Amino acid sequence: MTKKQRALAAVEGLKATYPDAICSLTSENPLQLLIAVRLSAQCTDARVNLVTPALFARFPTLEAFAEAEADEVGTYIRSCGLYKTKAKDIVAMCRMLRDEYGGVIPDTVEELTKLPGVGRKTANLVCGDVYGKPAVVADTHCIRITGRLGLTDGSKDPYKVEMQLCKVLPPEESNDFCHRLVLFGRDTCSARTPKCEICPLREICAKKI
Repeated sequence: MTKKQRALAAVEGLKATYPDAICSLTSENPLQLLIAVRLSAQCTDARVNLVTPALFARFPTLEAFAEAEADEVGTYIRSCGLYKTKAKDIVAMCRMLRDEYGGVIPDTVEELTKLPGVGRKTANLVCGDVYGKPAVVADTHCIRITGRLGLTDGSKDPYKVEMQLCKVLPPEESNDFCHRLVLFGRDTCSARTPKCEICPLREICAKKI
């Protein structure tokens, strides 16, 4: 079985298990998604979803965030960890979006990663979820699971994993596949105790843990 064949089998297997490929972060618009993904760094999506309702109620618009003091933003996101850095990034990011992008969130990874605090993982998620473009979100679940499946060479480097997956995944399936990997990683293919006996991908898993 080639890597492309294995990738297609993994795509179909997870599609059958998780028909609804949705982002685990709760948001109502592209800006909220962008901010939520920034908050999710070294923090669980569940924690972010607890924090963002009050944050977005206090700062409901791009302008509100752009005019905010980072210290006040920080009080709303303290439990997300690294809150001082994240607060500064969010305010600076919103000011840049207002002043240099006319309030419109860019639709390319190259432009998105010019924003303060935005890396390729965040940029790809926004490109995929907001603009419907092929995107590979190389988060911790993606890196771990695709390595176990043999879709990548086991590298822990997010960029290398992203590039390797771009070569084997059907472009139109890549974004949803990454969302499904998050659900799969939580339910079955966890870091410490994967439930291989009930895994829907056990027949194609390269590692056979």
